[in-house]
Amino acid sequence: MYAPERQQEILRLARDGGRVDVLSLAEEFQVTAETIRRDLKALDRAGLVRRVHGGAIPVGRLDFEPDLAERESTAADEKDRIAKAALAELPAEGTMILDAGTTVARVASALPLEASLTVVTHSLPIAARLADHPGIQLHLVGGRVRHRTRAAVDAWALRAYGEIRADVLLVAANGFSADHGLTTPDLAEAAVKRAAVAAARRVVLLADSSKHGQEHFARFGDLSDVDLLITDTGLSPEDAAAIERGGTEVVRA
Repeated sequence: MYAPERQQEILRLARDGGRVDVLSLAEEFQVTAETIRRDLKALDRAGLVRRVHGGAIPVGRLDFEPDLAERESTAADEKDRIAKAALAELPAEGTMILDAGTTVARVASALPLEASLTVVTHSLPIAARLADHPGIQLHLVGGRVRHRTRAAVDAWALRAYGEIRADVLLVAANGFSADHGLTTPDLAEAAVKRAAVAAARRVVLLADSSKHGQEHFARFGDLSDVDLLITDTGLSPEDAAAIERGGTEVVRA
């Protein structure tokens, strides 16, 4: 079977099943896992699938949401570089909101011991990482906790963010683009993100380049709501320039 034929069949399987994984495809087509990864990369570049940890999903699954462990291991090197660059955005002895997200969690883990900040978060994993930090005054926003993201949502969380004003928000998104704005699969999480954006004087989006052009079910803002996008070098200079023309500064880490 030629590569284009195999890729067409992989696309059919992805659309039928909602997801494909590398090892199963390698066994089915009797090729190496590396060959399948090249096929998925080609389909991803063509905009037909989106690569995720261990496999791919078809483009168009707007409700797809990987679990926390899967998101932790996806684009790990890029997320580490983004998190390192985000440390430069810390306010000096100010207040900061940390959104739920694996890249934002990396920033929390990297906060220097000498940092003296007031931090507000609705993310249980981030709160756990900062609970023993000597210089952090930590405020944990409550609400119903979503199992998939370990984030608090609904009325309690919305009310809390409606009562504060922070210097900086580090926010995450599952997808971002000039056309479709900032999106995430869950409406409740989108509402909390929207409230956090409204509560901050400066909004910094942390998103790896694989999320550029992605569109998910729940929209929570425009790129124009973002003061700074920190992403990786997978975002082309041309795409970065187009985003900056809309008024959002871009850092490619």
